Amino acid sequence: MAILRATILQVVEENAPATVRQVFYQLVSRGAIEKTEAEYKATVVRLLTDMRVGGNLPFDSIADNTRWMRKPRSFSSVEQALRITAETYRRATWDNQAAYVEVWLEKDALAGVVYEETERWDVPLMVTRGYPSVSYLHAASEVIKSCGKPAYLYYLGDHDPSGVDIPRNVESRLREFAPHAEIHFLRLAVTSKQMVEFALPSRPTKASDSRARNFAGESVEVDAIPPSQLRNLVRSSVEQHINKRALRTLQIAEDSEREALGLLASSWKSIEMPRRGG
Repeated sequence: MAILRATILQVVEENAPATVRQVFYQLVSRGAIEKTEAEYKATVVRLLTDMRVGGNLPFDSIADNTRWMRKPRSFSSVEQALRITAETYRRATWDNQAAYVEVWLEKDALAGVVYEETERWDVPLMVTRGYPSVSYLHAASEVIKSCGKPAYLYYLGDHDPSGVDIPRNVESRLREFAPHAEIHFLRLAVTSKQMVEFALPSRPTKASDSRARNFAGESVEVDAIPPSQLRNLVRSSVEQHINKRALRTLQIAEDSEREALGLLASSWKSIEMPRRGG
C-alpha cells in the first residue's frame, strides 16, 4: 500500500490538476492497479480522499468541476471593486487576431484540467456534457457569427459510439444556425492515432448505447490521456492562431490601462463624494 501511495503522489505531481478518473487511468497504465471499476472506487477514490484529508496531497491537485456554486459577484465597497478590477483587468485577446478560437469538451469533469490553458489565452471553454441542447448550440452559433472572422473549434471527447457522434451533431447544428460563418471544426482527442501513440487503456463499449451497433472495437475515454498531454494538445492548437506582434500590442495597452485602474483605486478614498440632500 505504501508503494501505491507513493505512485499516486508521483502521478499527481506530474499531472496536477487531474481528475480522479485520470489518476486511475495513469495508475492502470503503470501497472499499479487493475483496470476495474472496483479498483477505481475502492482503491483510487478512497486513497485520494484519505491522502487529501490527511494532508499528504493538496486538495487543488484533484480537479472536480462537476459541483459548483452560483452567486452574483459583489463587493464590500467601491474601493474594493476598483482594486479587484485593476488586478484582474484583461483586454480581449482575440479582438486584434485574425481568427477566433474555442475549445469544446464532452465532459464537465475535465474542465478544470484544461481550463488553465483556455484561461491563459482567453479562449471560451464550451462544455457539452454529452449531447448539448439546441439552445446551447444556437447561443454558441450567435457568438461565432458575431465575431466576423474564421472560427476554429477544437473538440475533446471519448472514442466511443456517442463520443464519436457528438462532434458530428455539434458541427452540423452550428453550421445550420450560422450558415455563412467560416467554421473549422477539428477533433483534438481522442483519435485513433493517439490510442496507439499513447497506448491508451480501453474499456468495453457499452451495449446500452443505441449507436453501438455501428461502432467497431473497444472504447477509450478522453480521461485516459495524461492531463499534461491534454493541456499540451490544447496549448499547441490555440497558439498556432496567435499573431505575436498583435498580442504584444494588446498587452502594452492592457498594462497601461491596468495601471490607470490601479491609480484610480488608490486615489478613491481621497475623492470627496457628494452627500445626498447636501
